[in-house]
Amino acid sequence: MAKEIIFLVEESAEGGYEARALGHSIYTEGENMEELRGAIKDAVRCHFGEKEMPQILRLHMVRDEVMAV
Repeated sequence: MAKEIIFLVEESAEGGYEARALGHSIYTEGENMEELRGAIKDAVRCHFGEKEMPQILRLHMVRDEVMAV
C-alpha cells in the first residue's frame, strides 16, 4: 500500500490542467483546479481497492515560464 501518491500537474495546451501520477498509471484532467482535484480523487478510487487506498495525494504544480531578454 502506498501511503502517498505524487501527481505532476501541468497546464494543458488545450486549456485546463493535466495530472499524472508518479509510479502509477493514473492520468486525468480538468477544466480548472477544483475540477482537477475531484477528477484525481475519482481516478485514484478507480485505480486502487479500499484496502490499498493511499492516505495522501500530493499535487506538484509544474509551470513553465518564458521571459524575453
